[in-house]
Amino acid sequence: MQPPRHPSSAAVEIISRGARVPVWLPWPLPTGWLVTGFAEAGDDRSGIRATVVALSGPSLTQGPADLLLIAEEPGVGLGAAFAGLDATDPGTGFDEGPPHAKIEVKGHPAALWCVGAAPDRAVYAGEALGNWLWAVVWPPDAGYIITLAELSLRDLRDNDQALDLPFGAFSPRLAAAGP
Repeated sequence: MQPPRHPSSAAVEIISRGARVPVWLPWPLPTGWLVTGFAEAGDDRSGIRATVVALSGPSLTQGPADLLLIAEEPGVGLGAAFAGLDATDPGTGFDEGPPHAKIEVKGHPAALWCVGAAPDRAVYAGEALGNWLWAVVWPPDAGYIITLAELSLRDLRDNDQALDLPFGAFSPRLAAAGP
């Protein structure tokens, strides 16, 4: 994992240009939510193989909430690390039964399942465009943002991204929860 990046248009440009995986952003953002940082895993030789977009906004019950959206190639393990797991993926059988949530990914539905993780967060995992898609939310009851907000994800690598992103203060979750 590389050092996290503070929220800025320059950080979006750097990560989007070098990423081999999507750089997911819910758009439009839910009301009151801000982009609060970015992180990546990879190197100059192999490229960025995992991306993290941090967002912060209001929770329904406990004040502020934090959300990390992670895209990664299988086997990287960045999503699992932020989820508080000791493995590199969600584990065998995580996707048994109906999904716990569905979000829109580039105009298509994507299923997400709850993943057992640390008790201080809600974790959802699934697959999108051949990569793992993780959503890690603090506090756990703020997981409503995944199940009820009808999120629609866009890939910031796409050329048609003329978005005026609202940036907030840097998320301490990028440094504190990661590997």
